[in-house]
Amino acid sequence: MRRNGSKLIPVVTAAAVIGMAPATLWAAAGDHPLVSRYPDSKIAKSEVSDYDIYQFVVGVDVDVKDMTFKAQKVEGKLTRIVYTNPSDRSTLEIFRKYLDAMRGAGADVLFQCEINACGKAPQRSAWNRFNGLFTAADGDPRYFAARLTKGNVEAYVAVMVGKLRTQLDVVEVKGLETGLVAVDPNALAREIEKDGSARIYGIFFDEGKAAIRPESKPALDAIATLLRAQPTLSIFVVGHTDSTGALDHNLELSAARARAAAAALAADYGIAPERLDAQGVGPLAPVASNTSDAGRQLNRRVEIVAR
Repeated sequence: MRRNGSKLIPVVTAAAVIGMAPATLWAAAGDHPLVSRYPDSKIAKSEVSDYDIYQFVVGVDVDVKDMTFKAQKVEGKLTRIVYTNPSDRSTLEIFRKYLDAMRGAGADVLFQCEINACGKAPQRSAWNRFNGLFTAADGDPRYFAARLTKGNVEAYVAVMVGKLRTQLDVVEVKGLETGLVAVDPNALAREIEKDGSARIYGIFFDEGKAAIRPESKPALDAIATLLRAQPTLSIFVVGHTDSTGALDHNLELSAARARAAAAALAADYGIAPERLDAQGVGPLAPVASNTSDAGRQLNRRVEIVAR
């Protein structure tokens, strides 16, 4: 999660893993597009499995020697990221910010526990054996799990915070395309400053069409807020598609979608048209493989690029 003052912006619910698919990849990847990191945290490792079955912890019984878990089985795409915590922040602060942000995004918090309520010290290794959460190693464990439903998308998030690190597991039960919420203008500003561009996964279109759907308003609100806060900033609004279909069609469709987004920013938010240059590149700048549904969903997006 990223900080807006002390505000964090996440979005999807979580689950924990029971087994890793053979295709699981370890890499120093970036944050999950739905849930950003706590400020000043560093990625220690990350893992992506396109599809697997997971045990989502929704309760624990600590009054037995070996400790038992109440679990909900969840199937979908797993992203697991382990962060090192900033040294000047307490476990409690990091935990509460994640929890508050999840509630602010409209998620249902299904279970939470803190310290010994998550298991006494000799019991805590049971978490790791059960689903790969690291509770035993760091001490002072604090955990919550939540579920968020937006439109046709159901997703799960589990967060385990320890003294030294935080583990984030995100399970997307259905596709990314219609489920991305919470676009933060402060996060957009940081991405523009750092990379010169920002991906927007919250502007939605019907398949093969360029008319913007009503649920795109939060993303447009965030872009407009950014542009109003930085009146000298001009941007390219760039449409992207996956590789399905003819190249010429995708190039024109992506350009039409970019023009629609720019037109909405000008007409509905009063952004000067000369600050918005709409372009479409179709499938020519993918951020993931087009050989899987998950990859194609990530490639269908709008980006804003500083001019």
